[in-house]
Amino acid sequence: MSDYSRFHLSEKPRIISAQIPGPRSQELLALQQEIEGSVVSYPRSIPIAIERAKGAVVEDVDGNQFLDFFAGAGVVNLGHTNEEVLSYVTAQQEKLIHALDFPTENKLSAIQKILAHLPEELRDQYKVSFGGPTGSDAIEAALKLAKIKTGRDTIIAFTGGYHGMTSAALSLTSDTAFRNRLTSLTPNVHFVPYSYCYRCPFKLDEANCKMACVDYLRNILENSHSGIPKPAAIVIEPIQGEGGNIVPREGYLEALVKLAHAHDVLVIFDEIQSGFFRSGEFLAWMHTGAVPDIITISKGIGGVGLPLSALIYRKDVEAWGPAAHIGTFRGNQASLAGTNGAFDFVDRYNLNEHTKKAGERLINGLKALQENSAYIGDVRGRGLMIGVELVKDKKTKEPFPALVKRFRNECMQRGLIFEVGGHYNNVVRLVPPLIITDAIIDNALAIMEVALAESESAVKETVRMATV
Repeated sequence: MSDYSRFHLSEKPRIISAQIPGPRSQELLALQQEIEGSVVSYPRSIPIAIERAKGAVVEDVDGNQFLDFFAGAGVVNLGHTNEEVLSYVTAQQEKLIHALDFPTENKLSAIQKILAHLPEELRDQYKVSFGGPTGSDAIEAALKLAKIKTGRDTIIAFTGGYHGMTSAALSLTSDTAFRNRLTSLTPNVHFVPYSYCYRCPFKLDEANCKMACVDYLRNILENSHSGIPKPAAIVIEPIQGEGGNIVPREGYLEALVKLAHAHDVLVIFDEIQSGFFRSGEFLAWMHTGAVPDIITISKGIGGVGLPLSALIYRKDVEAWGPAAHIGTFRGNQASLAGTNGAFDFVDRYNLNEHTKKAGERLINGLKALQENSAYIGDVRGRGLMIGVELVKDKKTKEPFPALVKRFRNECMQRGLIFEVGGHYNNVVRLVPPLIITDAIIDNALAIMEVALAESESAVKETVRMATV
C-alpha cells in the first residue's frame, strides 16, 4: 500500500486556541458577516477562518490544525493542494486557460480518461459533454437532455435527495426548508421513497422487504390512475449524500433501472457527491449491475478543487444539436488539467483500492463506538462516504439532532471537522480526502470516542436536570 503521509500537513490535529473559534477567526467571521451576503452557510456550523490546507488537514488563521473529514463538501477527494495534481494545473495555466469548446489536447485527454474509467464493455457507448462549472449546472443539463430526447417533462425524484440550488436542481431536492420560500420551481416533479432501509417508509425489514420502494414506483408507472404522467426521467443518487450518506440495499438500483427502461423512461444517476472514486470505484453505480442513461459528475472531477462539471451520456440519448446547451466556462483548461492530473494520480497509486480499505477501517472503528453507545443507531457507507446516525433510542429510532450538534462541536474543539446531514439532520457525514492514512483515521476515531462520551454525558445531565 502506498504511503500517503507526505501529502498531509500532519496526521494529527493541533489545537492551540483556548476555544474554537480562536480570536483571529472570530474577527474574520465578524467581518464576513458584515460585508458578505447572508447565504453564507458552512462557517455557521464550522466557525473557523482558513489560512491554508494540505491533504486532510486544514489550518485556521490562529494556527489551529484540524483533521478535515469534510473535504470541501466532498470536493478535494485527493486532498487539499495535492502537489502532484497541482503540477498539471500550473503547467497548463502557463499555456492556455480559457478556450470555450474549442478542441485542445488537454480537454480531449480528460474526456478520454473519463471514458476509459467506465466499465470496459461500456466505454464506446458513452459521450461526454461539458457545461457550466457546478454540479447544479450538470443537473440542469441532464434534465434538459432527457426532456428533449423523450418529448416529456415529468421527472421522478426521491425523498432525501439533494441535487443543487438552481431552480431545476432545487425542484428535485426534497428538503422543504430549501423549497418553501419559492413559489415557481420547475413543475411536474414527483417524489418517491428512496431505499432507506434503516427508516423504511413502509415499516418493513430486510427479511420481508421485497423492495416495496421499487413496487411503489412500479405502481406509478403502470397504473393509469396514479395521477402522474409518464416521466421523461428518473433522477437518483446511487448513494444519497446530503440525505445522510445512505447506501441503497443490494439489487435496488438494478431493479430501478430495469423498471424504468421497461417503460421507456431514462435514468439519470447523480454522481456529483458519490463520484470520482469516493465510493472506491470511479462512479458509485459501478459497484452494481445497474447501467444509467445519463450521469452527472462534478466536485472531485476538477482534481484539486477547481470548478468543473460534465455529463456522461449514452450515445443513443444524444439529442442536443449545435449550441443546444452551452456555458461560457465549459472549456476551463486549468480545471481540465486538474482532471487529467487527478486520474493519473488515482491510477499511479491505485487509490480506488486504498479508498475501500480506508473506508473499511473507518467503518469498523465506528461500529466499535456504536457497540458502546446508546445513541448510535446506524453506521453505514461505501468507501469513504460514511454516515453515522444518532438517535434518542435504538428501538424507536427517534432522531437526535441536538446530540449531533453537540457532538460536532466537541469534535471541532478537539481538532476534527465534518458536516451534518440526513433526513432529520441527525447524521454525521464523513467524507474525508481519499488519501487519508491509518494514523489519521485512528486519530479521528480517538477524538470521536472522547467527544461522544462528553456529548452523551452532557445530554444525560440535561435530561436529569429537566426531571428535578
